[in-house]
Amino acid sequence: MNIVVCIKQVAAKDSTLRLSEDQTWIREGEISYEINEPDAYALEAALRLKEQHGGTVVTLSAGPARALQVIREALAKGADRAIHLEDDTFSRLDAYATARLLAAGLKGESFDLLLTGLQSDDLGYAQTGVILAELLGLPHATIIMDIQPFDGCIKVKRELEGGWFQWVQMPLPALLTIQSGLAKLRYATLMGIKKARTKEVRRITRADLGWSEADWANRQQIRRVYVPKKVKQTQFLDGSPKEAAARLVEKLRFEARVL
Repeated sequence: MNIVVCIKQVAAKDSTLRLSEDQTWIREGEISYEINEPDAYALEAALRLKEQHGGTVVTLSAGPARALQVIREALAKGADRAIHLEDDTFSRLDAYATARLLAAGLKGESFDLLLTGLQSDDLGYAQTGVILAELLGLPHATIIMDIQPFDGCIKVKRELEGGWFQWVQMPLPALLTIQSGLAKLRYATLMGIKKARTKEVRRITRADLGWSEADWANRQQIRRVYVPKKVKQTQFLDGSPKEAAARLVEKLRFEARVL
């Protein structure tokens, strides 16, 4: 089974985020980066399928040169090769433009499964995978917790609301968006890190695509990012315990409306 996994580099969870001067994003040069968590689970799902059924795992990533960090990490964990769509502008694309870019990077690639994370930790649109499937004309399913291949098809387990799950049978090739927690993530071994240095990373630049500025123009724009203002305050209820209790009940009933 040949699998392509889309991975994204995002700001590390423990990074201290500061807004850029124009307040449209964060100061990217001052933080550390890591692989998007849902994408890490998509990669883990692909590697487990490869171990059980054979085949290859190819990672596909779009972003500036620093995205090579997460690409090498994926190769060290067991991916066979990688495709890097490299340009500084590729890290600030909306879901539709990103999907079009990834679709262009997949030209000439043959695969049975295309996996993405459910959503990104930075923007959280949860749209890129579904749009990519539509652009490629692939059947797709979202919020996947388990994948079982059989007889040229796959059976997938979708997470629904309220603790419910749904099993769906799909033909191949197909696209799946993977939910975090599908399986325990592996660490890269020392041998894997050494092997990653010799694995192929195919670099595709903005010039290689031959696109005009309008071809990757965002349909959505982030106009302003800001830190939410604190509007809550602490109130102290004076008086005797009986009086304080009566005032507390009054506030819970008429202001908080929880009684």
